[in-house]
Amino acid sequence: MKKIIIFTLLSVLFLSACTENLSTSEKLMANPTEIKITSLDDLNAVFKKLHYTPEDWENGVKEVPRLTFESVSPKWQEISKNLPVENKKSIFLRLILPLVLVSNENILREREIVKTAKLISPELISIALKYEVIEDEITALTNANKQTLLKRVNIIPPSLALAQAAEESAWGTSRFALEGNAFFGQWDFSGNGIKPKQQRTELGNYGIARFDSPLGSVEGYMLNINTTSAYKSLRNLRAKQVAANKTFSGLLLAGTLIKYSERGQAYIDGLRSLIRYNKLSVTDDTFLSDNNLVHLVY
Repeated sequence: MKKIIIFTLLSVLFLSACTENLSTSEKLMANPTEIKITSLDDLNAVFKKLHYTPEDWENGVKEVPRLTFESVSPKWQEISKNLPVENKKSIFLRLILPLVLVSNENILREREIVKTAKLISPELISIALKYEVIEDEITALTNANKQTLLKRVNIIPPSLALAQAAEESAWGTSRFALEGNAFFGQWDFSGNGIKPKQQRTELGNYGIARFDSPLGSVEGYMLNINTTSAYKSLRNLRAKQVAANKTFSGLLLAGTLIKYSERGQAYIDGLRSLIRYNKLSVTDDTFLSDNNLVHLVY
């Protein structure tokens, strides 16, 4: 018997008061529709309803629904073993891409504030703290602070984010993805990370950073790329492209990630091969639809 997709509208009490000052995109995210997923049939039915199928993608549809999911299903590791490889990849990419676009949308909102806000703006100062341009709250930024922020507060090409998520989480099947929504292999030295089975003692008490949600993992990855000194060359190349009024693709920026993995150049070559083979460059031109957020629960 065909599975029934259960739609549960979350409470909208106080919605008008809470969303009065939100942007259009924030309002779309504020009142999600929750959908219970019990099978791949359910998931594919959602994709079809949202016009978000492999056929839509192949036909050049670039609109991506606002879609989040609660976590990696415990069943995914086993189910994916019995799926054709292309099907497994397709499901993974369609679940992660909306998160990447939502994260980029939020970054662009912050970037607009950086461009337009006065140096004494509390909102601008808050962003400077978030992106580690300053360490302590101050009364005003300097012009140099603002220029540094403009280098840091910018998007990550979807093709690059998808390639790294696929590589670092083994297409969402890794233990770290299952236990802690960890899709990007970020290290954590706080003691709260997920311990690798073969921890290298010479590196100290480290783990893989865990996140409350898949979206949190994507946001954490982007903040890591946009703040850590190891990825300064990516930010410099991106800023150079912006100054020249040129685009920056995932293939281009992948070449700067020599320090993301101990594999060095082999890691870069692998990312570029993954982007090319899976035709991920097309995602750099995708955009979010205006549907209210759909949240998948397993």
